[in-house]
Amino acid sequence: MSDSVRGRHPKELPLCADIEGFDSLAELALDLRSSWNHATDRIWRQLDPVLWELTHNPWVVLQTVSRERLEQALQEPAFRAELDTRIRETREAESAPTWFQQNHPQPALQCVAYFCMEFMLSETLPIYSGGLGNVAGDQLKAASDLGVPVIGVGLLYQQGYFRQVIDQDGSQRALYPYNEPGQLPIAPLRQANGEWLRLEVALPGYSVWLRTWQVQVGRTRLYLLDSNDAANFPAHRGITSELYGGGPELRLQQELLLGIGGWRLLEALGIEPEVCHLNEGHAAFAVLERALRFMQRTAQPFDVALATTRAGNLFTTHTAVAAGFDRFSPALIAQYLGAYAEQHLGISLHDLLALGRCDPHDDSEPFNMAYLAIHGSGAVNGVSQLHARVSRHLFAPLFPRWPIEEIPIGHVTNGVHMPSWDSAPADELWTEACGQDRWRGTAEHLGEAIRHVADARLWQFRLAGSAQLIAYARARLARQQAAAGAPLAEVEAAKQLFDPAILTLGFARRFATYKRPNLLLHDPDRLLRLLNHPERPMQLIIAGKAHPADLAGQAMIQQWIRFIRRPEARSRVIFLSDYDMSLSEHLVQGVDVWLNTPRRPWEASGTSGMKVLVNGGLNLSELDGWWAEAYTAEVGWALGDGQEHGDDPAWDAAEAETLYNLLEREVAPAFYNRDASDIPAGWVARMRESMARLTPRFSTNRTLREYTEHYYLPAAATFRQRVAHCHEAAISGQALHWQHPRAQTWPDVRFGEMRVVSDAQQHLFEVDAYLDGLDPERVRVELYANATAGAAAQRLPMQRLHRLEHTANGYTYRASLASQRPAGDYTARVVPNREQVAVPLEDAHIRWQR
Repeated sequence: MSDSVRGRHPKELPLCADIEGFDSLAELALDLRSSWNHATDRIWRQLDPVLWELTHNPWVVLQTVSRERLEQALQEPAFRAELDTRIRETREAESAPTWFQQNHPQPALQCVAYFCMEFMLSETLPIYSGGLGNVAGDQLKAASDLGVPVIGVGLLYQQGYFRQVIDQDGSQRALYPYNEPGQLPIAPLRQANGEWLRLEVALPGYSVWLRTWQVQVGRTRLYLLDSNDAANFPAHRGITSELYGGGPELRLQQELLLGIGGWRLLEALGIEPEVCHLNEGHAAFAVLERALRFMQRTAQPFDVALATTRAGNLFTTHTAVAAGFDRFSPALIAQYLGAYAEQHLGISLHDLLALGRCDPHDDSEPFNMAYLAIHGSGAVNGVSQLHARVSRHLFAPLFPRWPIEEIPIGHVTNGVHMPSWDSAPADELWTEACGQDRWRGTAEHLGEAIRHVADARLWQFRLAGSAQLIAYARARLARQQAAAGAPLAEVEAAKQLFDPAILTLGFARRFATYKRPNLLLHDPDRLLRLLNHPERPMQLIIAGKAHPADLAGQAMIQQWIRFIRRPEARSRVIFLSDYDMSLSEHLVQGVDVWLNTPRRPWEASGTSGMKVLVNGGLNLSELDGWWAEAYTAEVGWALGDGQEHGDDPAWDAAEAETLYNLLEREVAPAFYNRDASDIPAGWVARMRESMARLTPRFSTNRTLREYTEHYYLPAAATFRQRVAHCHEAAISGQALHWQHPRAQTWPDVRFGEMRVVSDAQQHLFEVDAYLDGLDPERVRVELYANATAGAAAQRLPMQRLHRLEHTANGYTYRASLASQRPAGDYTARVVPNREQVAVPLEDAHIRWQR
């Protein structure tokens, strides 16, 4: 960060800033490390125990407590010693060697700018909705643990995502409480002279001024922008009012502020990232602004600037259906970006629209933000192995004539930040087995230590987690019912519901039809029999929100509420409203089995089930997303046959029956079958293997190391090479023709007849290729065979032998290979061959023999 710009405490601080020791308290309160390292909790509890239990927000406690109480506490030797210890630990943690420093000591990567529409870091900063924010927040925390130089860029929402209330008839109501900045753990970014750093983004006919904020996340930082600036018109102050609220125009405005405003903020801070990580397509406008800044520094045209900078851009897609991508009408893009394209980027509106289209010549095609991200990035990845396969089909139209397995979508399976989601009993057990620093380096070795934990110890820790969840659920349900105006008798009854000794199932997520949150209600009477089984009862905790515009999702919530109000269900099922990070933490820390029932393959990854792993919970899930690559019979249970069946009601009915059968015949017997010590040995064996095998594998520790080594470091190296290449070309006056392949037409390449000689051992192929105007050094002639049920796809380069007589640019090519497949499986093709150019992502030309 530039020395002239720093995060400053809000103006309220000077009221107490003269108290010796206050700055240390403020430093701890503004560091969201406290959301996963609870060492400072005792400090805030001592200052105001009631407010702490209600908010768990150190900054609110510090802002609210009286001056007299602060002075008194800071004069107490024990309190001051505790504060000094925590400050010393923070300093030591910041200066300690990290995984990144130890494994990548050379300055190969200085900065990754991580753009995302939402970040779930703590319930004290409610600027998140669900899974996307969960991934973003957890990866920032892992960056702090591992020392990877990542900074976040997002928006500060005045109301955030909606808060949920369930009314007397079971209907969801949406509330939008105001996020008072003074009570959030954020600090304004101010110039050295005290002036607030504000940015101007020109929209058609007016400018929007953006305020800037800083969030400390351990070693790393998150920068936030918001439009609630007094210089803006009232309507424009509300651009950052709601997360995922409003219509297409408001969404476009938000995404312009995130992408363009976010990159300008980095420029203002003096931050020059080598890598820009676009976490979903919402931030794709950053690729345009990054290219513009390169143009301004180098005087290169837009196509060269984009081709140079895109090498440092990574696009992660989380969407499993085409309808999930943000699309904007051409007229709306013209209104908001027409002048930006022509006056700043130096390109026509048509060329700008082409970056967000599959067919650049279709004037009616909407502008797709995912397409812009792909056209502006040097690598693209999905968030699970299955999701990458699904994404290759979704994006195949951008790469016509390329085989589906070569569509350039890789994958890094999501993980969760285990220290954020483990319970106190889980933290104690993992510390005993694996040590305090277990998530700050490589984690693959942790499983073996867990395998040596005794059955009795594992079961003791599992019972402790269950007891804590039941106590929390009772208290939360009682408050929920009191707030809804329920009779006092019902409020008091809620405080006695559930039994920690009973098998507890959890289901909590966004209520959307593809997630099938009501699959368990397919046969309500069958479900009641399972819940009230005389020897093997079950209890079920449900939570989740439906988008305010999703009437079908809201109807499914109402269906559950009606079921819960049946007398036979009242003591066995509860719905906890206002699903947020705090509720999620308690659920995943205490449930015995986590249920997930999406329609395959529409769950891109899913992360909720990963959170139970560290806490000893087991998964019963559809073979979709992460569970499709995690499941074995030793670690949990699976729904589905690993195939796609769409929204077929008959298949839903069949899977509901399978779910009931699994719960009745496998899950419940395993839980209740106890040995002489009252320990379910079979259940504990599954717990142990799930914890040992899956927890390290599905942690953000592994995820971020994969991003660093497979994407960030290569992207940074390629970006620097392209910048150097561009500089050399500018000095020599040469044009970088490869850098704008979309503007070129593929020449009239054609093949002659393929000649094949085969024997028992091998096939020998020869083919004549007429390359027209192509440089033979810039192309590859290959043999290709499609994947089959019994064989993977094959891609074999052919050797150029000699020039064909009487041709301008014709050559004979040859290749030989073992005759394991019929010669007829193979076809010749010509593809680009350029060093450091990602084919087909950056150059999708291809010509087949037939």
